[in-house]
Amino acid sequence: MTQPDQLRLLAVHAHPDDESSKGAATMAKYVHEGVDVLVATCTGGERGSVLNPAMDRPEVWERLPQIRSEEMAAAREILGVGQEWLGFVDSGLPEGDPLPPLPEGCFALVPTEEAAAPLVALIRRFRPQVMTTYDERGGYPHPDHIKTHKISVHAFEAAGDPDRYPELGEPWQVSKLYYNMSFTLPRTKAIHEAMLAGGLDSPYAEMLEKWDPAKDISHRVTTRVPCGEYFGIRDRALIAHATQIDPTGRWFSTPMDMQQRVWPTEDFELARSLVDSATPEDDLFAGIRSRADEEVGVR
Repeated sequence: MTQPDQLRLLAVHAHPDDESSKGAATMAKYVHEGVDVLVATCTGGERGSVLNPAMDRPEVWERLPQIRSEEMAAAREILGVGQEWLGFVDSGLPEGDPLPPLPEGCFALVPTEEAAAPLVALIRRFRPQVMTTYDERGGYPHPDHIKTHKISVHAFEAAGDPDRYPELGEPWQVSKLYYNMSFTLPRTKAIHEAMLAGGLDSPYAEMLEKWDPAKDISHRVTTRVPCGEYFGIRDRALIAHATQIDPTGRWFSTPMDMQQRVWPTEDFELARSLVDSATPEDDLFAGIRSRADEEVGVR
């Protein structure tokens, strides 16, 4: 049973591991502050690859769906969050020219009205004031990420409407919806330049050479959450997804103190809001904390 005066955050992600690479330090910060944080994972990641060479073994591939579930359990313990599966099947990342059709029955092919239903039910049960998810491009163009965006926006709009999904519980209107803005040009350049200035090899040189400035999304950032002290928890949660994350890879090549000094925030775009809060913000609950305190008395 949710407490009426408690702050609650729902983070909607496509696969196990996404929660640890997008907004994880922010979630850990809010958990530390006493916020009830829940991750909704749309699929089981069944069609994901094994991206860590140390885990690329036959016995891992044989048990990959179960292992990914076990990795998710470890990561959520590290982050201190709750987590629920929405129950859809990973669509995989199609490759080739032309792209092959998506597998029958996969998440990306489920009609949005149907695919959003479990998320609407979860929102009405958990009653979050804030949701986070991906932007309209999915953060990157994976079919499951794009579908996650679609069902998140749909559920944000539907969960508070008593005429929609009436069988799924009492309506609940989420107050704010944010998009993760993890990978922006200014952030990547700042870390790249700091590594070069520190005499280190930057893993971002090739990425920056290929980056089309016209496609940068940094102008959309409205909210920067200071959470550098929780980057270590973020990294531990990432490493818990051992099939997906190589601990010797470029994710971990930037020294922690440099990350905390150069870019100590995780960044978001406020996409929908039903409360007054001036931007730029440094808190996903801006405009909500004061209202909650007024309703129940300052704690």
